[in-house]
Amino acid sequence: MFIINNNKLNKGVINMNNFKKIGLTALAASLVSVSANAGELTISGAASMNVGAYSGENANGGSTFSMGNQFTVSGGGELDNGMTVSISYQLDKGESVFDDHSVTVSSDTLGSLTLAGHGGSSAVTAFDATAAGNVWDTFDGARGTASDASTAVVTALGMSDTAPGNNSLMYTLPSLMDDLTVNLSYQPQGNNIDSGTGYAVHYTGIEGLSLSYGIADEVGTSSALSGEQTAYKISYAYGPVTVAYTDSEFDVQTAASDQDVSSMAVSYTISDEMSVTYGTEEFSTTAATDREYTVLKGSYTSGGMTVSAQMKEAENVAHSTASNEDFEYWGLGLAFAF
Repeated sequence: MFIINNNKLNKGVINMNNFKKIGLTALAASLVSVSANAGELTISGAASMNVGAYSGENANGGSTFSMGNQFTVSGGGELDNGMTVSISYQLDKGESVFDDHSVTVSSDTLGSLTLAGHGGSSAVTAFDATAAGNVWDTFDGARGTASDASTAVVTALGMSDTAPGNNSLMYTLPSLMDDLTVNLSYQPQGNNIDSGTGYAVHYTGIEGLSLSYGIADEVGTSSALSGEQTAYKISYAYGPVTVAYTDSEFDVQTAASDQDVSSMAVSYTISDEMSVTYGTEEFSTTAATDREYTVLKGSYTSGGMTVSAQMKEAENVAHSTASNEDFEYWGLGLAFAF
């Protein structure tokens, strides 16, 4: 037979509550301490001021000013199991909330897996920029004369690729051998369309030489617009001179949508701060005439500031030899990184 003393019981409850409070306070403090030690947050930004003008039979308007600006917020840390988790958000002009954003989980033994909520790349589009620097993008949908600036005198003809867009995966295998990197990509299944996969290999084992090759599926809006993109990139640096060549072949069931883009560029590094580049791009399709672009550009960088100048030309922008399909562009820029 046991007799319980109510007074002692009440005292025990009070003591237990105090103990719980002390324990919770210690736990909260430890969580704050772990968060502060394990993770870090960085903010980087870029801004630019630009002026440029188009000229051509249908585009003899005056010069225009433009600006660029963006912030990238990145954070992450190491977990107790040794894995690292990082997240990145980009705030860019013209976007209502966020532009590119992604989360990455990685470790030395497992490699890294990235889920791109927005702005994802396939294994090929991660490196398929032309050797000349995507000169075509300057003329893609360029506007008209000053009297009719709203009219697009350059038809929006860009470079076809396998960019998967939102909610796609990129996996980088752990190191297989020195100077060799392997990327795999996955795009979820579309409406009655198979999912898309891709792979790319990158090798830098020879001094001055860089090689990339990859194949990725195109998950089109229909089976007729589905296929694949194959691309490779070669660059070699010898002293102050770098020569680069790229090729991207986009092949789907609808032959009229096929496209092959080849590009070359030669860069000369005058000093650690100054360089000049000359490059060309050629777009081949089922049309009889190819689109052709050239660029001559130079830049000077000092303390996070870059001054640039460029001259670009476009011929046969709609795959025709008509004189109103030839354009020129000049531009000056002042860019800042912080």
